[in-house]
Amino acid sequence: MEFTLAWPFFTVKQQSAAVLERFGRFHSIRNSGLQFKIPFVDQVSGRVSLKIQQLDVLVETKTKDDVFVKMKVSVQFVILREQIYDAFYKLENPHDQITSYVFDTVRAEVPKMKLDDVFERKDDIANAIKRDLQVAMNHYGYDIVKALVTDIDPDAAVKQAMNRINASEREKVAAEYEGEAERIRIVAKAKAEAESKRLQGQGIADQRREIARGLEESVEVLNSVGINSQEASALIVVTQHYDTLQSMGENVNSNLILLPNTPDNASNLLTQMVTSFAASAKIGEMNQAQKKVNGQKKLN
Repeated sequence: MEFTLAWPFFTVKQQSAAVLERFGRFHSIRNSGLQFKIPFVDQVSGRVSLKIQQLDVLVETKTKDDVFVKMKVSVQFVILREQIYDAFYKLENPHDQITSYVFDTVRAEVPKMKLDDVFERKDDIANAIKRDLQVAMNHYGYDIVKALVTDIDPDAAVKQAMNRINASEREKVAAEYEGEAERIRIVAKAKAEAESKRLQGQGIADQRREIARGLEESVEVLNSVGINSQEASALIVVTQHYDTLQSMGENVNSNLILLPNTPDNASNLLTQMVTSFAASAKIGEMNQAQKKVNGQKKLN
């Protein structure tokens, strides 16, 4: 209460209001600007702020899974201009009143939730606080602008456990990604090896096809100069034998071990091949003759 009885004029600041009493009884509400009062009769009983105010409330409660948490709730409120009388005379201490409602609402809502749900549904808790406060405080001339759950702080041991769980989950996900990456590398490597083998086999087949075609052409050339097929084949084998020895001799860094080899051995090899080809041809002629004899017998 302001004791300025002898001075008839007083001022009221912007975004505030003054409560004027006459002989100790409410008389009027004075808004911002220069105001007049009757000396010794009127007195300014008090002033109220019409700005948005904020009250921070720290509440400790327990969740459904028996975890104690500390929650910081910030309540933003303002006095309604048309209810300044109620705000000034009906509540002795509005901060205590708001704090009590916050405690009541938080301790009614949070025990219904598990700890993880408290973090996920903090907006639902804030809306419940605003709803309950709005209904209660409007009767006293206060409007609840916003209610915010600004902090949720579980017990230190619980936070450490949550951090370990989170780290384990992340390690599990990392291991799954690493395993998938390894699987992709193995599959890609297997596909590459399969493709390499396929191309290698195709190359070998093409090489052998070309070798066979070259041998065929060589035999035809030798046949054209009077050398029969058996002799031509033997000559080609011996020629390839010496070509191989020559190519190995050109590589000075070769680690091959060569067994004794002389021209006599090559000559014997050629003789043996010619003899085997001749015997094979003779056996073939005999088989043909026997087939003809058998055919004649059947006709008779």
